[in-house]
Amino acid sequence: MRMKEDHMNNGQLKPGYNIQMATENQFVLFYTVHQRPTDTRCFKPHLEALKNTSLPFPKNVIADAGYGSEENYIYSLDEQFESLIPYNTFLTEQKRSYKKDIRHASNWTYDEYKDEYTCPNNRKVLFKRYLTRTDKNGFTRDFKVYECEDCSDCPLKSQCTKAQGNRQVQYNPVYEELKAKAKVSLWSEPSAQIYARRKIEVESVFGHIKGNRSFRRFSLRGLAKVQTEFGIVAMAHNFLKVAGLHQLLSGKNRGKQKQVEKNNSFFSTCFILGTY
Repeated sequence: MRMKEDHMNNGQLKPGYNIQMATENQFVLFYTVHQRPTDTRCFKPHLEALKNTSLPFPKNVIADAGYGSEENYIYSLDEQFESLIPYNTFLTEQKRSYKKDIRHASNWTYDEYKDEYTCPNNRKVLFKRYLTRTDKNGFTRDFKVYECEDCSDCPLKSQCTKAQGNRQVQYNPVYEELKAKAKVSLWSEPSAQIYARRKIEVESVFGHIKGNRSFRRFSLRGLAKVQTEFGIVAMAHNFLKVAGLHQLLSGKNRGKQKQVEKNNSFFSTCFILGTY
């Protein structure tokens, strides 16, 4: 895996494990260990492993943009649980520079009746064919391919594409629809408040374990041993949280007691994050 600790600044690969954690109120409720370098491919097996336990399945699943793939969105719909997961360009699309960039077909004019785009140089980008791609993990995606009628002598071509021929656009109807639904959910008032908690939820847990507890490297090798080792770390973290809450509820900090009781809704919301 490529680690954040890259002392030589050359993107070197190091042996490591991808830890996925489900938390609520900064308690580690569930975790899984993976030998997959990307968080995207850990989302489904992590929740499948959770389903096979005696723990209640969460009503809401919140994760960062590293999990926002078409496969994960479809999995959320199939399993019928609410998910708040931005896609990888969600924040970028809000920037003014993105909205003015003519490379993105989403900034072009689209005629739904004719099923064609009009590029910034007022040339037609027509539908040509369907395309199917299968990822390395076996997931199949369907695309619609559009191609500009003529890009020759276009003064904007250098800003639009690096291709030698006419500009092509590959559009994934299913993924774009799922992204639109995710955007609506993330911008709604209740969902925005829930998603805002992610930064102080699972991010804080990793921060405590890595920074305050100084656990930055596994001492053992092998999935089974690493699973046990991290379980001990997670258990120690939870014990320290319980000790802190006991002190908080003992009467010394009455002002914060009501807030703690308000947030104590066991496993109604699941926050997920990797890696380690």
